[in-house]
Amino acid sequence: MEFLKKINSKAKQDTDSGFGTNASNYGGRFFTKNGNANVKKVGVGFVESISWFHTMLSIPRWKFLFIILLFYFVVNLFFATLYYLIGVEHLNGISAENDLEKFAQAFFFSIQTYTTVGYGHINPTGFYASFVSSIEALIGLLTFAIATGLFFGRFSKPEAFIRFSQNALIAPYENGIALMVRMAPYKNTNLSEAEARITLGLSLEENDKLVNKFYQLDLEMEKINSLTLSWTLVHPITKESPLYGFSKNDFETIDGEIIVFLKVFDDMYSNHVMKRTSFTFKEIIYGAKFNLMYDRNTDDTKTILYLDKLNSYEKVVL
Repeated sequence: MEFLKKINSKAKQDTDSGFGTNASNYGGRFFTKNGNANVKKVGVGFVESISWFHTMLSIPRWKFLFIILLFYFVVNLFFATLYYLIGVEHLNGISAENDLEKFAQAFFFSIQTYTTVGYGHINPTGFYASFVSSIEALIGLLTFAIATGLFFGRFSKPEAFIRFSQNALIAPYENGIALMVRMAPYKNTNLSEAEARITLGLSLEENDKLVNKFYQLDLEMEKINSLTLSWTLVHPITKESPLYGFSKNDFETIDGEIIVFLKVFDDMYSNHVMKRTSFTFKEIIYGAKFNLMYDRNTDDTKTILYLDKLNSYEKVVL
């Protein structure tokens, strides 16, 4: 720890990191690989702690469709049960020989009412059946409006279609070494005005207490006009760098994390989009360099970007 304090005294500390300073009360990494904060919030009720709209926009596609279909069938089963308890004789047009067929026809009548497609050969008669069907029609209109909004929100939500390399590298750079992280766009979008920042988080001993320290890492190039191919973020490890003097053993034993923030303008959304990721020191390869991931095609008319080579690197001696 004395070595760490001596090295980091040369670097500018980031006092506005947004993270806590008490390392002994911090569990795990600061950010997950997909860019989400590694924080679990407790102390409030489950319903109060979740933004259902944001959850429905961010969950995987198969979960979203499953919830929509499950809700659809559960609601119709509920109203079919109400019609069955009221009595299917109040649903004009039902012709069934047993209870299962009666419930099935009540279920399909509920679907017609819920989706407001109009009645076929079955229609409600009597006050109770008509009252329940009117309530179901209202609920159907509201829920379909919400589902339509969720579908549109998922389809139109601005998202940075950018992938980062699985590992950061300590690679040769000019007459020294540098920390390198690579990224590349993977959709048919036009990205411009890309701006990146890298923050180093370290757990250091200070006054016999373990604390979190954060440092802004200077980049060779923080902004580029257009992000069409891969972009490698380069932090030269000079004497002013908080990583200066770190050996391979230090990266294997020290509790540290590299946090990457990216902001880029997407022409398709006509808006800025954000992307985050992080690399723990155990995810940093010491003594390696990225392989080139693009080349010209056979007739020299286009440049081919090989996205499967995003994390391709070769070992080198530093």
